[in-house]
Formats: sequence, C-alpha cells, structure tokens
Amino acid sequence: MSEQFDIAVIGAGIAGASVAANLAKAGQRVVLLEMESQPGYHTTGRSAAVYSPIYGPQPIRALTRASLAFYENPPEEFAGRPLLSPFAAAFVARDDQLAHLATMETELADAKTVVRIDSQEVSKRLPLLRKGYAAAALWDSGTSEIDVAALHQGYLRQFKTAGGILTTGAEVTAMERVAGQWSLQTKQGTWAAQTVINAAGAWADVLGQMAGAERIGLVPKRRTALMVDAPDGYDTKSLPLVIDVQEQFYLKPDAGKLLISPANEDPEHPCDVQPDEMDIAICVDRIERAFDISVRKVERPWAGLRSFVADKSPVAGFSDIIDGFYWLAGQGGYGIQSAPALAQYAAAEILGEPIPAHILAQRLDPQSIRPGRDGIGA
Repeated sequence: MSEQFDIAVIGAGIAGASVAANLAKAGQRVVLLEMESQPGYHTTGRSAAVYSPIYGPQPIRALTRASLAFYENPPEEFAGRPLLSPFAAAFVARDDQLAHLATMETELADAKTVVRIDSQEVSKRLPLLRKGYAAAALWDSGTSEIDVAALHQGYLRQFKTAGGILTTGAEVTAMERVAGQWSLQTKQGTWAAQTVINAAGAWADVLGQMAGAERIGLVPKRRTALMVDAPDGYDTKSLPLVIDVQEQFYLKPDAGKLLISPANEDPEHPCDVQPDEMDIAICVDRIERAFDISVRKVERPWAGLRSFVADKSPVAGFSDIIDGFYWLAGQGGYGIQSAPALAQYAAAEILGEPIPAHILAQRLDPQSIRPGRDGIGA
C-alpha cells in the first residue's frame, strides 16, 4: 500500500486526532497512523480529565484559556452534549508550604476565578481534610471536568467526515525523505506524504531520531492513579478537586468514588506503563495523612505516561534541521485541556496561515513552544 497524502500524522491520541481533524477540514488529504489497535490507548485514555486555566506553565495556561470557546461551543460532531462540567478546585498548603502558595498566588494574580482562603475557610469548604492540615489554599471557581471520550471521539468523527484516513496497528518502523517527500514504512504498509506531524506522545523523540530531526530531550514520566471508596455517607458531589500546592497528591470526586494520585513523575522508557506498587503505597499514605480517610480497598489502579521537555512547555513547530517534519509533542499532563487551541495553532503553521488571533490574545509567545528554543534538547 503506497498512497500519496499531503500530511501524515503519527499518533492518534488527542494531539494527533485534533490536528488531523483541523487539517482535513481545511481540505488537506491526511492519513492518521496509530500503532495501537485503537486510538488514545496510552495517555489520552488514562487522563484525569481536568480543564484548569491556572494549571501548568504559562504557555499551557495561555493555550488552555484559548481553548475555552471551543469547549463551550463544540462543533456538531462532538456528540451534542457539553464537554465541560464545572466544579471547584483547591490548591492546599501546609504551614511549611506557604511560600509555594505565595509564589503561585503571584503567578496567578490576573486570574479572576482565584481567591486565597485562610485555614478557617478551608475547614468550612473542605471538611474532608484533617483538622489543622492546611494553613491556607487557593480556591479556583474556573475549573471543569472534561468529557475526554466525547472530545477525542468528536475529533476522530470530524476527521473521518472530512475524508481523513485512520489506520490502526500502523507502527512506523522507518521513515525517509527523498525529493521533498516522506516515505513511511509501517506494519500496515508504506505511506507517502509531503509533511509528517510527530504527535507520537512518549515515542516522539524516538520518531524524531528515526526521521533525522533534532532531539528535544523528551522524558516520559509515569503517573499512577487509583480509585477508592469515599467515606461512608459522604456526598462527593460537593467535593472540589483538591491538589497539594507542590503537587504531592491530588484527590478528585469521580462518580461517587474518589480518584487519587501521588502526582508522581517517574522517568520511564516509552512503553505500555503499568502502576507501580510503591506508587500506590505512597499515594495511600499521602492521602490518609491529608484527609480524614481510611483506604480499605484499592480499586482499578492504573498508570499513564506524561511526557515533558525540560521547561515543561509543549513543543510545536517545524524541525530546524529537516524539511517537512513538524513537532507536536511534550504536552505533559496538560494535553487534553489545551488540545483545541494547540491543534488550531499547529494547523495554521503547517498551512502557512497566520496564528489565530484568539490564541495570541491570550499572550502566547510562539517562541516559548518552538522546538529550537533555549533550554531544551539532548
């Protein structure tokens, strides 16, 4: 099989699916190559599903804010139901963490949805916290839960409706650029395209080296999460997302149960990562120290890979050393919430169009996400 495409997108998680949909809608002939038997098997399918415009480094916050209009008014392909379900979030700090809270408060000074609350107010709003645990918190009313499945499937539906070709089980084993064209060898045959988009998640640096592109210093990091029962008689509907200000844990209500995590970032090789028993033990210990909870049973533990470069901002842009190769990687744990705007940004660049004004209006500096920026690389 050797078909000619304008663009080949490698990786059908949220990054690949969203940019592929934007490009197919723009009239490009696009093939979306996924190595697994189903799209989103790795990170996208294991996301904690939170939209938080105050979470992450500045470029992510800008892209997340720029994504809000899409989330609030998605196209008809997105199942006809809301993609966001608002709920509150609390970033809590012990006495010894107040300096970190102050730094975060300064960084978010222009966030109109954020207020600082003292220990008494924390106790009122978070009765599940152990008495005296938190000295203060930042309370955010601009957080929402994302319907990740509806978002991802919506992009895939949009992509197929626009004539895009999705091929699963198509791990790329070799790639070569000859006479202005890419030839991609996969387990499903050979594909030809003028431009390759590397949206391969944890495998992005591996694909980059295969193509002869620069290294971006991508490090996949394991994050473990698990479900536990809420305390007997506790109504989880009133519970916000609770995050340690230094990201030592988080707790999120989830369908009457609690999703908890030690918020770990343990380096891993790209793989189908599994939960580590030590991660689970650390998670339970941190949650029991902070909350009036006794974890009697762990349900459904899982792990995912969140891939970062050194500055934790995404990498989006054409390679500086090889033609026709576009990086769309390094979204870390923020890839779902920022996907709509990042896909629009990348599609505009690939098509040679101006960056959408609504993205620049959120104070995104394009240089802050370029592959050749200072501070990242091998």
